[in-house]
Amino acid sequence: MMKRKSISASKASVVFFLCQMISALDVPLDSKLLEELSQPPTITQQSPKDYIVDPRENIVIQCEAKGKPPPSFSWTRNGTHFDIDKDAQVTMKPNSGTLVVNIMNGVKAEAYEGVYQCTARNERGAAISNNIVIRPSRSPLWTKEKLEPNHVREGDSLVLHCRPPVGLPPPIIFWMDNAFQRLPQSERVSQGLNGDLYFSNVQPEDTREDYICYARFNHTQTIQQKQPISVKVFSTKPVTERPPVLLTPTGSTSNKVELRGNVLLLECIAAGLPTPVIRWIKEGGELPANRTFFENFKKTLKIIDVSEADSGNYKCIARNILGSIHHVISVTVKAAPYWITAPRNLVLSPGEDGTLICRANGNPKPSISWLTNGVPIAIAPEDPSRKVDGDTIIFSAVQERSSAVYQCNASNEYGYLLANAFVNVLAEPPRILTPANKLYQVIADSPALIDCAYFGSPKPEIEWFKGVKGSILRGSEYVFHDNGTLEIPVAQKDSTGTYTCVARNKLGKTQNEVQLEVKDPTMIIKQPEYKVIQRSAQASFECVIKHDPTLIPTVRWLKDNDELPDDERFLVGKDNLTIMNVTDKDDGTYTCIVNTTLDSVSASAVLTVVARPNPPLDLELTGQLERSIELSWVPGEENNSPITNFVIEYEDGLHEPGVWHYQTEVPGSQTTVQLKLSPYVNYSFRVIAVNEIGRSQPSEPSEQYLTKSANPDENPSNVQGIGSEPDNLVITWESLKGFQSNGPGLQYKVSWRQKDVDDEWTSVVVANVSKYIVSGTPTFVPYEIKVQALNDLGYAPEPSEVIGHSGEDLPMVAPGNVQVHVINSTLAKVHWDPVPLKSVRGHLQGYKIYYWKIQSLSRRIKRHVEKKILTFRGNKTFGMLPGLEPYSSYKLNVRVVNGKGEGPASPDKVFKTPEGVPSSPSFLKITNPTLDSLTLEWGSPTHPNGVLTSYILKFQPINNTHELGPLVEIRIPANESSLILKNLNYSTRYKFYFNAQTSVGSGSQITEEAVTIMDEAMASRQVDIATQGWFIGLMCAVALLILILLIVCFIRRNKGGKYPVKEKEDAHADPEIQPMKEDDGTFGEYSDAEDHKPLKKGSRTPSDRTVKKEDSDDSLVDYGEGVNGQFNEDGSFIGQYSGKKEKEPAEGNESSEAPSPVNAMNSFV
Repeated sequence: MMKRKSISASKASVVFFLCQMISALDVPLDSKLLEELSQPPTITQQSPKDYIVDPRENIVIQCEAKGKPPPSFSWTRNGTHFDIDKDAQVTMKPNSGTLVVNIMNGVKAEAYEGVYQCTARNERGAAISNNIVIRPSRSPLWTKEKLEPNHVREGDSLVLHCRPPVGLPPPIIFWMDNAFQRLPQSERVSQGLNGDLYFSNVQPEDTREDYICYARFNHTQTIQQKQPISVKVFSTKPVTERPPVLLTPTGSTSNKVELRGNVLLLECIAAGLPTPVIRWIKEGGELPANRTFFENFKKTLKIIDVSEADSGNYKCIARNILGSIHHVISVTVKAAPYWITAPRNLVLSPGEDGTLICRANGNPKPSISWLTNGVPIAIAPEDPSRKVDGDTIIFSAVQERSSAVYQCNASNEYGYLLANAFVNVLAEPPRILTPANKLYQVIADSPALIDCAYFGSPKPEIEWFKGVKGSILRGSEYVFHDNGTLEIPVAQKDSTGTYTCVARNKLGKTQNEVQLEVKDPTMIIKQPEYKVIQRSAQASFECVIKHDPTLIPTVRWLKDNDELPDDERFLVGKDNLTIMNVTDKDDGTYTCIVNTTLDSVSASAVLTVVARPNPPLDLELTGQLERSIELSWVPGEENNSPITNFVIEYEDGLHEPGVWHYQTEVPGSQTTVQLKLSPYVNYSFRVIAVNEIGRSQPSEPSEQYLTKSANPDENPSNVQGIGSEPDNLVITWESLKGFQSNGPGLQYKVSWRQKDVDDEWTSVVVANVSKYIVSGTPTFVPYEIKVQALNDLGYAPEPSEVIGHSGEDLPMVAPGNVQVHVINSTLAKVHWDPVPLKSVRGHLQGYKIYYWKIQSLSRRIKRHVEKKILTFRGNKTFGMLPGLEPYSSYKLNVRVVNGKGEGPASPDKVFKTPEGVPSSPSFLKITNPTLDSLTLEWGSPTHPNGVLTSYILKFQPINNTHELGPLVEIRIPANESSLILKNLNYSTRYKFYFNAQTSVGSGSQITEEAVTIMDEAMASRQVDIATQGWFIGLMCAVALLILILLIVCFIRRNKGGKYPVKEKEDAHADPEIQPMKEDDGTFGEYSDAEDHKPLKKGSRTPSDRTVKKEDSDDSLVDYGEGVNGQFNEDGSFIGQYSGKKEKEPAEGNESSEAPSPVNAMNSFV
């Protein structure tokens, strides 16, 4: 929520005197103006009408007044002039009418009792004070009297009279004992309004000798004590009960008069046994709400601020079990005079009219009388400009001599009212009292009030202008107040400027300029938000503000509309409030208040501190039965997060003391639950409350409740029969828990018999255990088993039967007719016939295949036997053997498995796997590089996986830009382990791909790279030429020409929509498919990532990804004159590879040899 309030400029406006007539003048209370203007006297301070003074101190009778010129003062005493100068004990304060009576010189205050009235007078008139009645206070002593002891019978009523001395003002009465302790009061014993002590009925404990009444006179700060009163109560048996009787007031009716505005007190005190109860009603109406109170144990009815509407009959009713009695008090509310319209000062200019009105009311209605300058108007000097009409004086065409002070007196039998009001006739030119160039600042979109406090007689007319030369302001966007103030209801930024106020009357003209500035409003652009924070966490509220740059804001934080606690956990930042380690006390509303000199904005947010609930209280067990009980509790504090559910836990003090178990849970709105109980359990319960934050601490445990013993309700669970040996049966079960036993002496009756055999049950009773072993059983036969619980009181219900088996033995028979079907070089399928179930002699778990490799057929070498096992669950008749090695000889056998172990193995079965592709050669080395030859050496595959038929060698050159040349393939006999490659290009890098083959296919390849060496003479010649200046210049020219050609080709490519060569390479993952550049016929870019794949021979694809018709055949012939070469008898390569391609006429011819510095050089020789 956000609140805004603006501090308008009107706060600084001057207060005005207002008059009744539209023609009357307002006289601002401007000190400078008041010093210059004549003004009749005005009483500003006087003593109260009924003035009770302390006889031990000087008497001060106040009378202060103002006027221009300053008034002089005089007094009357008891209606006659009081000559102060003749009484040495009386002085008047300087520049004041206040009297001081010095009574310290032995003069008694009683000598100055009387009615005093002050008159303040100057040349414009005289004002008078109220009649001030001076009375000294009195606190007389109690008259001595002999008090007889009060002997009262038990049950009777009694009144102890106080009768305090009459003081001024009346004393306050209270009763105490000798130890100055107040006597206890109750419905039976209480003090009445008159100070007497009333006993509705006395009891033996009321006997005492120190009932003392005290009277405290506050005015003189004294306490008077009455002599102690003795009360003795004597008992009579039996004590007689009595119906109510009123002790006060007496009779059935009474009357009460009270004055308007006072407090009405009505009292009824009754005797009776038992003590009566008092009730109040108003006949024919309701007791006034919000003003009615009951005191003194409802014996006193108190109505504050009574009015005539409270008149009526009030009935008090006293009632006990024997009857009732009532009393009606007729209340009449009278009224001393009170103002309806009190006369107000009237300022007029010569020739104007005016009115003084004096209207008052009261009961009875007051009479109105007028005085002028303290003299009854009937005997005062006549003034032709005035006319008295009852409660009104009408003035017409007044002159300066008409100035005077008029007094209005309204009186009836209950009091009087006296008011002074002056008529001041002035002739003054206009004056503007607002300071010149005063600056007003307001907030945009709020009202702007610009003052023009003025005075003049006659009353001036006011006009407003904006700017020095602006036109007069008119229109609905402005409001012109009678006091001269200009109001702009909704000030905008363009309202800023200079405003001129002009005041005119027939005596002159004056003007004043003021300034108005309209500021941007202060806003909270990011307000604090509602927070729900867990106890001990951190809470943060934001308060980001935007304000006018010329205003300086101050930010305050409040908690629940009060200052923040003085706690270091509260951290106030520039734009936020952070509360560290939040506690429950931090719960509340936090308000950010931003103040500037012109406006104030605020925003609030609520912090709710949540925590786990407090534990439940007051656990109570009711409705105890043998198998159920009702638990109830009182929830603890929710800590601002509603309780969602209650968890009930129990403790079995008999079987598991100190261990609490889950019993049940109920919704958070429920505080009682019916709990099911088990026999023979000593229960205690506790309750845990749960809310969104977590679980409370457990409540205090309830009282214990021990249930009676009974037969077991249930039998053991999880009964099983499994033999541990071939000739036994082990019967097991889960024992009952302590509380499930239902009584002492828990045992188990174990019964068994062989299934499908007409045998009787065999039974045995065992102690509280969980296992029994039956010996001498046949191997693996089914048994019917049951286990029944019993205790000292009897058996549990008949248990259900379960099937178990006696112990297993190893299987007797091996699987037969084992067959092996080889699927491929690494996978075989094994079939077998299942064994008879009787021969398994246990639970059939499955079959195991044992298999092992005898030897590799390619090497004819026997190896170490490493048996492998595969298990097949269930009654399977086949299984797959994966992961076999190709071209190898294996053996296997099959065995059946039960819970005891494995049976005998089937006869070994031999099978062979066919050939597969070989692994890669174990190594490839390239040695002895020369100008045109390289030597290759390799190792045979680690896993030939069959009979090797040959090796395949592929190689191709790599140019300086890592582009690959044409691929050459050579087949090498399987018995070779080296090869010399001749007729290679000098100073050229080659890439080699090498793999082995069997009759099944080729294996994986390995790759290597090598470089032929450079001719020394050619290298020397190249160096010599490269150092010549002409050669360097020529090379620069060639480079420039090539650059131009490349640019032209690039433009032609873009026009034809061609794609980069690299994209083509990426589109063909097979490294054997390499594109040729269309421009120069060289091979595409070489990629090391594809070293392991050879290029297909002579493949060619244009760089624009189109295949020309004449280029569609995939043959090296398309790229040149074919291949001229042959093999020696040993398979070595003796030919020379060369490739040529016909180019388009515009492109010229280029050699297909791999480029090298030497070739480049020769082309220029």
